[in-house]
Amino acid sequence: MKYLIVGLGNIGPEYELTRHNVGFLTVDRLADKYDAQWKSDRLAFISNFKYKSRQVYMIKPTTYMNLSGKSVNYWMKELNIPKENIMVIVDDMALPFGKLRMRAKGSAAGHNGLKNIEALCGGQDYPRLRFGIGDDFPKGKQVEYVLGRWSQKEIDELPIFMDKAIDMILSFCTVGINMTMTQFND
Repeated sequence: MKYLIVGLGNIGPEYELTRHNVGFLTVDRLADKYDAQWKSDRLAFISNFKYKSRQVYMIKPTTYMNLSGKSVNYWMKELNIPKENIMVIVDDMALPFGKLRMRAKGSAAGHNGLKNIEALCGGQDYPRLRFGIGDDFPKGKQVEYVLGRWSQKEIDELPIFMDKAIDMILSFCTVGINMTMTQFND
């Protein structure tokens, strides 16, 4: 069985520790856990490891967030991985900081990265893990908040939530999305 875990984010040092890059941060932590090395390849940084006889591929699209679908579509086809075996990790302002919610499908909810994946990969029916970043920003400052750096309190707590996200991803790869949602979603 093969799986593709997609961490959404933007490339470049100016975006590295921003809320919008929580997908990148999570797959980086997962790669570290399994000593998986990243290499630059077509439209993405790619890495892989074995987990309980599953082959787990991870990508960090280099297309920038709003064109993530181009990378996801390419690697889904290149690796011959069905859409139901893909997990997209995405930041979500509608969830409180640290809240994690896995879904088998759903709307883009205004997220341009998800909109592009929907457009290029054939709809909304692909699994995603929404990582809550909260919405603690003044009216009209949404972009600054999402592209802003984490607060110190968030940085201190982030590893706990990323580790839970990793547990959810590994569960998805072994017992499937329904059992994972039952066990982890609250």
